[in-house]
Amino acid sequence: MPTIELSSRCATAHADELERALFELGAVSVTFADAEDQAILEPGVGEMPLWQQVVVTGLFMDDSDFESIRQDFARRFPDAPLTVKNLPDQAWERAWLAHFKPMRFGDNTWVVPTGFEPPEPQAVNLLLDPGLAFGTGTHDTTALCLEWIDRHDLQDQIVIDFGCGSGILAIAALLHGAREAWCTDIDPQAIEATLSNAEKNHVADRIRIIAPEKVHQAPPPDTLMANILAAPLIELEPVFAQLTAPGAHLILSGILREQAGEVSAAYATDFVDIQPQFTEDWALLYARRG
Repeated sequence: MPTIELSSRCATAHADELERALFELGAVSVTFADAEDQAILEPGVGEMPLWQQVVVTGLFMDDSDFESIRQDFARRFPDAPLTVKNLPDQAWERAWLAHFKPMRFGDNTWVVPTGFEPPEPQAVNLLLDPGLAFGTGTHDTTALCLEWIDRHDLQDQIVIDFGCGSGILAIAALLHGAREAWCTDIDPQAIEATLSNAEKNHVADRIRIIAPEKVHQAPPPDTLMANILAAPLIELEPVFAQLTAPGAHLILSGILREQAGEVSAAYATDFVDIQPQFTEDWALLYARRG
């Protein structure tokens, strides 16, 4: 069934009010988007900040009484700009596939989205349906981690994926021979996506889910991976130092190129052999527990 979008721009302080109104008017979903191309690069751990100016968009089914909806919205928010767009009928839950194709990382690792055949059946093929969780391989930060996994021997290792997102790094490690992967994330959707993707790749029996506040109960990992952002990575240094035994490998990503030095310095007390790797504007840091 075709659908209709109703969008309005507002200050962040009014975004929740517009969201409630759109749902009350019958919207089947409401989304927020940046109105001014404002980057949010460094939220604190657990924070979910919005932009200063937000476009709030409600999606309505075509059988809605849309003229009444428009009039009601204008009455509630007489000064709010209003944009209406008719959308063609399509399977929205699969629309992202138009922008997501099989991708190779390193020499022998492919990420293959749902609906595609592996281009190289003999390679390590990670079947992925990311859903709402972060981590498809399309971002440089994830690509750096996947390329590192492809180059290194993880056979029989215990891995922690801290901030697992879609589970892509944990699953890649398991497909490359890791014994088990302990996954943690503050977002329940990430855990759901991780478990679903693990099932698709027949590694669910080697995935262990653990809450962030209980991650110290996981066995000491041979490799700890965290693809987050520089500020929370710096905050987490004492946690990662406590989790890892001497000689354990540490992979940090989600770091802007110009932040690599600051993050390296934060880890220099407890970790050695710190090595940055760069691609475009992003960095990965490898280190070993001292």
